[in-house]
Amino acid sequence: MKQLTLLKYTFAAIAALLLAACSDDKFRDINTDPNRPADVPTTTIISVAQKQLVDALRGSNANFRGSMLFAQYFSQNQYTNESRYDIGRTNADGVWDNTYKALNNLEQIIRLNTDPLTKDKVSGTVGPNENQIAIARILKSFAFLSLTDVFGDIPYSSYGNADPDFQALKINPEILKPKYASQEKIYQDILKELKEAAAQLTTANTFAAYDGIYKGNTALWKKFANSLRVRVAVRIRAKLPQVAEAHIQEAIAGGLITTNAENATLKYENKSPNEAPLFRITVTENRRDFSVSHILINVLKGQVGPFTAADPRLPVYARVNNKGEYRGQPYGLLPSVASILKAEDISLPGTLVNAADYTEVLIELAEVNFLLSEVRNWSQADYVAGVRASLEKWGVTGAAADTYVNALPAASQANVLSQKYLALYMQGIEAWSEIRRTGYPAWLVKPGDVVWADVPSGEADASKFVPLVGTGIPARLYYPQKEQAVNLENYRAAIGAQGGDNLATKIWWNK
Repeated sequence: MKQLTLLKYTFAAIAALLLAACSDDKFRDINTDPNRPADVPTTTIISVAQKQLVDALRGSNANFRGSMLFAQYFSQNQYTNESRYDIGRTNADGVWDNTYKALNNLEQIIRLNTDPLTKDKVSGTVGPNENQIAIARILKSFAFLSLTDVFGDIPYSSYGNADPDFQALKINPEILKPKYASQEKIYQDILKELKEAAAQLTTANTFAAYDGIYKGNTALWKKFANSLRVRVAVRIRAKLPQVAEAHIQEAIAGGLITTNAENATLKYENKSPNEAPLFRITVTENRRDFSVSHILINVLKGQVGPFTAADPRLPVYARVNNKGEYRGQPYGLLPSVASILKAEDISLPGTLVNAADYTEVLIELAEVNFLLSEVRNWSQADYVAGVRASLEKWGVTGAAADTYVNALPAASQANVLSQKYLALYMQGIEAWSEIRRTGYPAWLVKPGDVVWADVPSGEADASKFVPLVGTGIPARLYYPQKEQAVNLENYRAAIGAQGGDNLATKIWWNK
């Protein structure tokens, strides 16, 4: 586990230094930091940027009110509109703004390490310029990957590619209305960025304890880059098979994550403002409207799907209700029906995953093994290794792990991808992306399915899942509304290129 570095300043004070004061121009606020002091150390910037990034991608708008519901890990027990795909057009604002703010801080690390006036000042004991740049490039790749998987075409920035469509984060000259790069270009450049960043890293420790993910261990940053490269390449295998295969083989040869100790993670703290995103919602904000879905609970019990053995991860993923039972919230009910079950009647997220000091995962061994199983034509050995890695990560070892693994059905596309889904719990955007890419797992609730057979209500369709918008899981989120005010020409070009700005428009790799 990696401990989030506790700075001497409060997060609010640091943010005041690192982020520009509010401006009437909203795009300037997320794209540039004109008031940034020149002498803010890169150690401070990397620490804040990592937390900003994970907060943005695992917070309420992106994760709990979006992808964790789309993946049907969670179900709302009141205010159920988002479970039924009625997504507010302002839901995207937080993930867009805050991820771009984190990206701008990562870009600032690159600026300080390339500017002749500052590059010598920020290197030395902190780590050489090339390592600081490489780590920033890897995290930028992770951030842009998440954004493009949520929205499709987006404003994008590259360190090593001068493509005129890559205009985000520019300050010299300043570009306040950047083009939206195509997802096809973005994916290929992310692969190149990860390849070059891994090659750029030397063995010198960089950022040390200020690096909340790997404590400056560049050998592990290289494994993170290579493992993420495999994820990216597999995602576009159907679109660009030759490009994907070349990157997959190179990344494997370069070295992937091989133990859970090497997982890319960020551990939160037991006190505000550094508590984990789910804890912030459920405890700090005292909200109890997110429960574990009935479908996930039933799968983990062995009652639904191909895995008939009781899953030992169930007590970790969920808590028992007031009767000492695991009971999931029926997914996607009408609000009047969903509220029949109170929070005490159903299973809330497990104590470990709802802890203040929860460890958020960016990429882990289990996913790497499932990716390898897929690229090796559904390899049994990698499939089993992936399940074991997930069990171990969640604290299941010994006889309990052996019993579950021995009861697994043989590796196949359905079984590997279904176990991958179970392992990705709490990683909402990645799970949602995999559901869109593969169509698995097959057990997910579909429109018209009965989700509460004995519902005590006489309302029409009270027992069924009836979406308010569309006919299936959203294919993307709406762009933030303010993009139409501050970047209208490029916004229109983006929706003209990829399709309307609606939930059903499939992004490039999913078409």
